[in-house]
Amino acid sequence: MSKRPLIIVDCEGVNWVTGTLREFGAVEFETRATFHGKDANKETLEAFVEWMRPFGSNPCMVSDNPCYDGGGMNMIFWRQLGYNPFGHSARRIGDFYAGLEHDFYKTQEWKKLRVTPHDHNPVNDALGNVEAFAKLLRRAAALKALNELRQVVLDA
Repeated sequence: MSKRPLIIVDCEGVNWVTGTLREFGAVEFETRATFHGKDANKETLEAFVEWMRPFGSNPCMVSDNPCYDGGGMNMIFWRQLGYNPFGHSARRIGDFYAGLEHDFYKTQEWKKLRVTPHDHNPVNDALGNVEAFAKLLRRAAALKALNELRQVVLDA
């Protein structure tokens, strides 16, 4: 795994008109440490940035839907703090799954790999996404090992 921390984020209640975000949940992938932002105000966002600091620099946001979750976090960070610690991009779990399946349109089936129920509590939803993503990463590692073994056999 990369040294860049993976922070899985889920947002609830993004309002693009008023520029507000009701709440968000985050899980650091390696440790499974959680953060629940029950009010996306300046103090909460400063606490979130401090919560992420021990995991390393340049955190990578991973989400079920970066257009919604990443957009909401980008909006609220810029409104409240004047910067976004995630930068200007995020990673989508569904796209990673589609790549594993070699099918651009297969983006939703990974959700069945969640263990924690998807109940719109943003911490629970992020935890479920971490669980599913971990399974996908193990599958990717197994496929890589299989391909390396296949290459050794072909080279022999």
